[in-house]
Amino acid sequence: MILLHRAKSNIADTDLRDRVERQLDWEPEITSTDLGVATENGVVTLTGFVNTYGEKLAAERVTLKTYGVSAVANEIQVKPLFKKTDTDIASAALDALAARIDVPHDKIKLAVKDGWITLEGTVDWYYQKNAAEFAVKYLGGVRGVTDSIKMKPTVSTIEVEDKIEDALKRSAEIDARRITVQAADGKVTLRGNVRSWFEKQEAATAAWAAPGVKEVNNQITVVP
Repeated sequence: MILLHRAKSNIADTDLRDRVERQLDWEPEITSTDLGVATENGVVTLTGFVNTYGEKLAAERVTLKTYGVSAVANEIQVKPLFKKTDTDIASAALDALAARIDVPHDKIKLAVKDGWITLEGTVDWYYQKNAAEFAVKYLGGVRGVTDSIKMKPTVSTIEVEDKIEDALKRSAEIDARRITVQAADGKVTLRGNVRSWFEKQEAATAAWAAPGVKEVNNQITVVP
């Protein structure tokens, strides 16, 4: 059972905190018994300690999917059970990148400092950038990942907008009528309002999937 610290709040905040606590307790990937949850006007602050960076990300992901949550401040600290040197982590990260066929590892460089990995380089597709981060963030000893990999634009602005709008319309999870798309020089801006953070995230995921997108500015508002 996860032991969660409670803070004073109004009734709406208390209800939201309770929902987040139950969601964290329900998620099998989260094993820490030292987590704290505070809520204020739909914003959730997570504190405490976990053993892996993956568990920290899982706590954030589960919280963001909870109904009524509009934003999360993830202040959880990672304290690995077994200490690994930066050299050990860097070596494992290089092997992990090379093992994935969806990562152009020859185009990616990495640095490790105090267990924190920084990824750099330029790739053609967002899925390659995403796969590189995924390959290293669950490694033992990793305290965090900064993904500074850049995207190389390859298609026209109009084509990007059309592809994203089509993708939004095809998604069963998104009401595309409530979202507008603007693209320029590989940068996409999304505006509108949706019913949940999950729907907002799905819209951003659809935008990132378009070829040539190197930045997504998600200005969609969550209105439960």
